Amino acid sequence: MRIGLIGAGRIGTFHAASLSRNHQVGSLLVTDAEPARARALADRVGGTAAPGTDEIFSWGVDAVVVTAATAAHAELIGRAARAGLPVFCEKPIALDLPGTLAALREVDEAGTVLQMGFQRRFDAGYTAAREAVGEGRLGRLHTVRAITSDPAPPPAAYLPLSGGLFRDCLVHDFDILRWVTDREVTEVFAYGSDAGGALFREAGDVDTAATLLTLDDGTLATATATRCNGAGYDVRMELAGEADQIAVGLDDRTPIASTEPAGPPPADKPWPGFLERFAPAYEAELTAFVEVVREGRANPCDGREALHALRIAEACERSRAERRPVPLAEIPES
Repeated sequence: MRIGLIGAGRIGTFHAASLSRNHQVGSLLVTDAEPARARALADRVGGTAAPGTDEIFSWGVDAVVVTAATAAHAELIGRAARAGLPVFCEKPIALDLPGTLAALREVDEAGTVLQMGFQRRFDAGYTAAREAVGEGRLGRLHTVRAITSDPAPPPAAYLPLSGGLFRDCLVHDFDILRWVTDREVTEVFAYGSDAGGALFREAGDVDTAATLLTLDDGTLATATATRCNGAGYDVRMELAGEADQIAVGLDDRTPIASTEPAGPPPADKPWPGFLERFAPAYEAELTAFVEVVREGRANPCDGREALHALRIAEACERSRAERRPVPLAEIPES
């Protein structure tokens, strides 16, 4: 199997290494907006550097992995669809609904595969939580609490291109909330704070946010995120039901300390970032993509899943701006 990888940045580098270890991948073509970076990555993983995106498509590949800058995702998804190629794309499809819907139409019309990179669906803890909810082990689910805390802000130049905290960061929580509970969000109420560094205000973004989400069965969920968690990278989910309560992401590397005399000690080596925390999940999602392409495995996360998560993020942005609850019915889905 021959795969073309477009984008040799941090996540592209990780995915290239993962694909190079997969025995079903015979060769890997790598390209990037910076040719020297593509060459360096290709050398590192035993792949071949391509001068540009055109060569990825003209040299002949069986599938495409898109880890390029966000602004290029929709166009590359469309190009792969028109070429009849399955594509794996890191989230998001696009930063707005029209761009997302246009790319999805191209995929639908071509009848090709689009798998999205929501890696938490492949994490062992979230998978176990989904099974617990699905099997009814918690009883009636009444409360869900989701947390995503980055240890430090991203570069200032990234913020205006990111889509904002709801679309760039919390969108993972919105996706995994739907997946774990197998429920849809019907309404959101969101607030954000830009009280941190000036870079957030200058980008029109917030550094911290909190959202109350109502699910279609009446379950209440909260999702909070911050770019300023000096203790380390903290991603957790707590699910409380009438029969039991469980937590995802609570281990000896969780960057939180108890003030109780008999509480667990602070983490000796707290998680420094998302690649370390979710390394096995990132590997698993690429393995799944290869199996989708080669073996006809059912797509575990198609483009419509990204659309659903983006609609929730859009509703949160509207709620924050207008300071009111926003029903998801206000956000177009086609």
